[in-house]
Amino acid sequence: MQYTRSLKFYLTLAIVIIITSAIYAQNRVVYGNLTAYKSFPVMNVEVTSKKANATAMSDSLGNFSIVCQEKDVITIKPKGFLAVNQKVDDKTDSLNINLVFIDTKKNRELAVNSGFITETNLNYAVTNLVEENNDYCKYRDIYSLLRTTQGSSITVSNSGVITIRGGNTSFSGMDQALIIVDGQPQNSIDWISPCIVRSINVLKGANANIYGTKGGNGVLVITTINNQTL
Repeated sequence: MQYTRSLKFYLTLAIVIIITSAIYAQNRVVYGNLTAYKSFPVMNVEVTSKKANATAMSDSLGNFSIVCQEKDVITIKPKGFLAVNQKVDDKTDSLNINLVFIDTKKNRELAVNSGFITETNLNYAVTNLVEENNDYCKYRDIYSLLRTTQGSSITVSNSGVITIRGGNTSFSGMDQALIIVDGQPQNSIDWISPCIVRSINVLKGANANIYGTKGGNGVLVITTINNQTL
């Protein structure tokens, strides 16, 4: 009788250890950094992981580390900024997230009073770094970025051919848009990482006349950070 009870106890203990070990084996630490306008750290922001049910705070440099499970979702919702729901998988070790600030008088007060960003940095950013207020890094490639951010103004084929809707005034018989990156014509933009994109502009009609007949099908103008054209 005593032997049977002892056996049941050790079997139960073994099962608990196995289950606990399996749970902890799925957990991993993901390191991240939060910025605003791709320049200034965003501090004192709560970061949560949905499946692991963990919470962390960004420090004075915008850095954080948080426990996640496989195929988890990290949520960041500071007041005054767009909320972020970032998926992570077993290959995700680190994240660099540029939070998009919603620039209103109320949000400026919220961001500063909550200790997310200093008043000096925020005032400089909203005046001088407007083009850096984006979350382009979340896109897997330049074509995904264009399809999402430019809406119905352009179409991107599976082969990467870009056409601008309503921009075809060319007599060449071709409808591919002229692509200008940092002032230089480009035949391909495969090399452009979304993270280095500063701004995107679509020109057509009279606005594209500066490029002459080459701009007859419209012009896609991309500016990169620090002019990183190859």
